[in-house]
Amino acid sequence: MDELLVSYLPIMIFIGVALFVGVALLAAPFLVAYKNPDPEKLSAYECGFNAFDDARMKFDIRFYLVSILFIIFDLEVAFLFPWAVSFGEIGMLGFWSMMVFLGVLTIGFIYEWKKGALEWD
Repeated sequence: MDELLVSYLPIMIFIGVALFVGVALLAAPFLVAYKNPDPEKLSAYECGFNAFDDARMKFDIRFYLVSILFIIFDLEVAFLFPWAVSFGEIGMLGFWSMMVFLGVLTIGFIYEWKKGALEWD
């Protein structure tokens, strides 16, 4: 029975180290964080409204359009790398299926462009 428990010792050490690192990383910001934010730190950041306003307030649709644009390009990169690696093995079916995929992404990009998501006034 002791032999069985000893075989689990590396797993228990790993779990212990993982818990220690996790708790240390969660506690470290509270110990070393700078606690005197300036007005620039509390100003509007990327979303266009103040950081500590009501969460149910309305905001500009362009932020949604930018997120759609990010998803378009993120999906494109996520699928193009494996496609490029296996390009020699997938043949013409793989080539044309990727062209259809890129066509759909291009339509999404044109939609974003026409809606004015790329223009910030």
